[in-house]
Amino acid sequence: QVQVMESGGGLVQAGGTLSLSCTASGLTFDARSMGWFRQSPGKEREGVSCISGSGSTTYYSDSVKGRFTISRDNAKNTLYLQMNNLNTEDTAMYYCAIGRLYVGNWCGDSASTYWGQGTQVTVST
Repeated sequence: QVQVMESGGGLVQAGGTLSLSCTASGLTFDARSMGWFRQSPGKEREGVSCISGSGSTTYYSDSVKGRFTISRDNAKNTLYLQMNNLNTEDTAMYYCAIGRLYVGNWCGDSASTYWGQGTQVTVST
């Protein structure tokens, strides 16, 4: 059974940094597309950043471009999201998604994508 687990969320002041991590059991990361999505109350889930299976293609939403960095370590079966210069609009539940993502000029999931339970990021003024 596949389990996806996020960590690293928390409370941070505006302008601060957080680093999210995602690991999984029951599958390997090799060649799988992966990404980070977020959802805040009353809003639709949005793709924040995704990376292709080869790592050669990355996507960032306009709202995080230049501030967030996605990376992967297949040997450690871990996906990362480094978040710098956070602002209050970044407050949301962040979800890790693994597998069968479209990664291009947008990032989309599929019915075959595995999801974690989410980790809360709260940015205060």
